[in-house]
Amino acid sequence: MKVLLVDDAAFVRMSLKRVLDESEYDFTYIEASTGQEGIDLFKREKPDLIIMDITMPGMNGIEAVEKIMDIDSNAKIIMCSSMGYQEKVVDAITAGAVDFIVKPYTSEKIMLAIEKVMKI
Repeated sequence: MKVLLVDDAAFVRMSLKRVLDESEYDFTYIEASTGQEGIDLFKREKPDLIIMDITMPGMNGIEAVEKIMDIDSNAKIIMCSSMGYQEKVVDAITAGAVDFIVKPYTSEKIMLAIEKVMKI
């Protein structure tokens, strides 16, 4: 399964890869550090799943989700942010995200969200 990880913090992307690598599933990764880069990679690479941060410089994750959903309304997106305020969760889901994980996250929460979104 091809996963696009979009977060401006390299250590977060590395942490997500570590969690996914410990799972029973076979993941390959594409990484982006901005919302616009995530959109560009989505168009080019057609990942099966996107895990995206909300707070990034330039275009934030919610704006990027809206643009990705305009490209492919079936995109599978999980938002992952330390901004777990109710309004941000609603904004993310309204934009098209299928699930929302609040940082700090656990391996179990990430895998449950992926299994829910991908139905694996």
